[in-house]
This record gives sequence, structure tokens and C-alpha cells, in this order.
Amino acid sequence: MGYGSQRPVQTPLLSAVTKIKRLQFTQEHKDWTVEHWKKVMWSDESCIQLHHADGRGRIWWKQHEIMHPTCMSTTLQAGGGSVMVWGMFSWHDLGPLIRVEQRLNSTIYLSITADQVHSVMLMAYPNGDGFFQQDNAPGHGAPIVQEWFQEHEGDFILLRWPPQSPDLNPIKHLWDEVKRAIKQLVPQPANLTELDSAIHQAWCQIPRITFQHLMESMPRRIAAVLKAKGGPTKY
Repeated sequence: MGYGSQRPVQTPLLSAVTKIKRLQFTQEHKDWTVEHWKKVMWSDESCIQLHHADGRGRIWWKQHEIMHPTCMSTTLQAGGGSVMVWGMFSWHDLGPLIRVEQRLNSTIYLSITADQVHSVMLMAYPNGDGFFQQDNAPGHGAPIVQEWFQEHEGDFILLRWPPQSPDLNPIKHLWDEVKRAIKQLVPQPANLTELDSAIHQAWCQIPRITFQHLMESMPRRIAAVLKAKGGPTKY
């Protein structure tokens, strides 16, 4: 009958207000070329599990075989532990990758911005014309963090970012590159220390052409959100 089997595409839950904000952002940046996006420093955090199960496996089974060992997939609680990292990158280079030992609250995020973001932005954009991108996580919008950005607004520009817009942030695809590299390791990391080392190694080995191609996709991402009237996109 022409049907195919596939996993559903995962997209953020977008409210009507969120769609409007996404649409406003893309309308404001629809004329930006790749040269404009080269001025942006992208940032994000990611939690990578030691034993990752992505839920992508499929099986064919008969009704009486549901509890047969060949029809089961074993799991570990919380994936056996995880490592949270925060990173940043631009057209020019990959930035530092920071391991976050605890939940990324406003205090920890403030220390990251003060210790890492400021110096990297000054080095990458010494004329103060660079944009720093961050999403709308609660820790990012805390008063102490916002005050810090206001105190340093002459050093770089904080990019106003729409909510629920991972499809507009190319760093999300860099996390995919890191996770793929780790899954191909033989042997696999046996503990969180080895996982942390593997994450940093995979990050440092991302080819320049990979993240520059991601930057070149920004005009297409903007166009896709415009076409979707603020709705979800394939990115």
C-alpha cells in the first residue's frame, strides 16, 4: 500500500507564542548571509550517557514471543551515569569544552561565562562586533548572569535567541558528531573518567570543514523556519 516504517521525527513542543517569537527572529535575520553568521559564537551544553540507548532498535516478533530474550533490550538505570559538558564554537575554531560536575545552575554558568566566554570572545572578535549565542535555559536568564552580560556589553553582543529553537543552533549537530565518535570506540569507555576523556578527544578531532559547513547552513535554517511560519523544521 506504499506505507513505510520509520521512527517519528522528534521536535520541541511549540506553543503559538513560541512560534511567533521564532518567526520574529527569522524575519529579523532573513537577510543575514554566511558572512554575518561568521560573527556568531554558538554555545550549548549536553549530557552524554556512559551506556547510551537511543531507542532506535527494532524487532519483528510474534504475539507469544514478547518476553523472549531475543525480544528484549537491557538497560541500566540513568544509563550507568553520564557526563555533562558545555562547549562553544564559531566559524573560526572550536572553543573550550568544559565538564560540568553538577547541574548547570546560574552560579556555575556565571563562572563559565566569566572564565571562558569573555576571553574567547575578545580573542575571536577584538573589535567587539561578535555575537554570543545562548539558549533560554533557566540558568542563562538568571539576574546575576544578565547583569554580567550588561557589564560587558561593549566587548560583544548578546544575540537575542527565540525559545525552543535547537533547530537553529548548529552546535546541536556537533554533539551528534561527538556521540557518534564515542559509539565507534573499541573498547567502549568503562567509567565516567574514560567517558570524559573520550568526549574531549572526540570534540578536539571534529574537522574544521564539519563545523564550517554547519555555519553555512544558517541561511537555509532561517528560510526553513520562515517557510514553516515558526513551526518545526527538518533541522
